[in-house]
Amino acid sequence: MQLFYNPDIDSTTESFFFDKEESRHIIKVLRKKETDILFVTNGFGFLFKTEITLASDNKCTVKILSSEKAENPKVHLHLAVAPTKMNERYEWFLEKATEIGIQEITPIICDHSERKVIKTERFDKILLSAMKQSNQYFLPKLNDPIAYKDFISQPFSGQRFIAHCEETDKKSLKDLLKPSENITILIGPEGDFSEKEIQSAIKNNFLPVSLGATRLRTETAAIVACHSVAFANE
Repeated sequence: MQLFYNPDIDSTTESFFFDKEESRHIIKVLRKKETDILFVTNGFGFLFKTEITLASDNKCTVKILSSEKAENPKVHLHLAVAPTKMNERYEWFLEKATEIGIQEITPIICDHSERKVIKTERFDKILLSAMKQSNQYFLPKLNDPIAYKDFISQPFSGQRFIAHCEETDKKSLKDLLKPSENITILIGPEGDFSEKEIQSAIKNNFLPVSLGATRLRTETAAIVACHSVAFANE
């Protein structure tokens, strides 16, 4: 099934049209025509079955034939991940985490972060593309970048963890995960969290955890954490 996206529709919508770029793709590239069926999600868990009523490459219009709502995720996973020095690696993480299943992502600027300025426009496109490619109906929420100290001082619900590489008393993440409970996990930059940041997280009730015996890149650690949560909630 090929999936399209429109964030402005809901269960009360009867018809709508795609923007010029998407309309051109549907009509000129995919060669869709009137009466053809398109499947559309709004990114909030709904799948709409629609029929093309106007096959225009400027304003492809459809009517909604039916809709269904997917089950909400069993757990809300929020990964706060420091931006990587190379944007491509962070983009890879965003794509794969979306495919696995994640609900919220926040780029955090840490003491050892080499990249402190982030433009999220391309990140949004990667999340959308990965959602459509993996036939999912929930679009992950991407928050604006935030300083580490400001992030951890916010209120959180559920379990909260910080994954770091320091040789301290840590338990394995997989041994601490509780199914069906919201989770926030902190993943640091290439130079890891500073000692001050680790202690600050612990004071804010984040438990230090290990993601395995080997030292992982930032983006790999984030994917391991994401998969561990998905596996625990199968």
